Amino acid sequence: MSKWRVSLIGVPTDIGAGHRGASMGPEALRVAGIGEALRERGADVEDRGNLAGPYNPWLPPSDGYRHLDEVVAWNAAVRDAVAAELDAGRLPIMLGGDHCLAIGSIGAVAAHCRKTDKKLRVLWLDAHADFNTCAITPSGNVHGMPVACLCGYGPAPLVGMGDRTPMLDHECVRQIGIRSVDEGEKRLVHDVGLEIYDMRYIDEVGMRKTMEEALEGVDENTHVHVSFDVDFLDPSIAPGVGTTVKGGPGYREAQLVMEMIADTGRMASLDIVELNPAFDKRNRTAKLAVDLVESLFGKSTLMRQRGA
Repeated sequence: MSKWRVSLIGVPTDIGAGHRGASMGPEALRVAGIGEALRERGADVEDRGNLAGPYNPWLPPSDGYRHLDEVVAWNAAVRDAVAAELDAGRLPIMLGGDHCLAIGSIGAVAAHCRKTDKKLRVLWLDAHADFNTCAITPSGNVHGMPVACLCGYGPAPLVGMGDRTPMLDHECVRQIGIRSVDEGEKRLVHDVGLEIYDMRYIDEVGMRKTMEEALEGVDENTHVHVSFDVDFLDPSIAPGVGTTVKGGPGYREAQLVMEMIADTGRMASLDIVELNPAFDKRNRTAKLAVDLVESLFGKSTLMRQRGA
């Protein structure tokens, strides 16, 4: 029997983003061989195809939010699909799509953990804190708001789409790689007490210590959810995103992050979001994302024995 029973769920929409193109992310990941790579790692992989949802009308904000009805519809579809895979004992991998979709995926994961009496640890790998509200950002783009919505700050149709409100306790979240936060967002993050390991901290203490702290307390009863925004990576190695921010983790740092998560043996769900082939070069960023996901599933660069 395979160690992992994995389900790929494509979500081809850029409904919450400020640039078009993330809707092509699922197919780019498939072209980069994500299914084949995971099978080579010994996973039983089922590709569920793509979810369906409303077309992106590309309109300006209305009452502080862009495309709120469409965002709700897509997230409801994600929530139901992820919940079904978890109930079937499978590991869902959401192929995004923009990061607003994490409202649905993490909402489903949090509800599943409550139902199964598991602790939840969300590792949010991102250049952005995504803790905006409509009062903070004039853009109204919901891909800058998912963590806030999950923690109870946002429009009622999104905040209330889980099994309870808030869907997520902020104490479950560890944000890693943050380096772009709006001023109002920064104040809200501090008021809430979100646990953030920004690039300044990573530069000061190193990625190994950062990940040791972010993974502290993870045990055999912990469900680890990884929400991997590809703009977590430095744009010099990952140009295929809509919101590049200089100064992110390089290849070896990113590999270390993934390998240390894999070492816990507790990752049970995954988002891959904000991959935008319209900004990429020959699918380079998708291939890198697949490479890093392989490391989440146990591919290691470790040559020496531990303790040697």
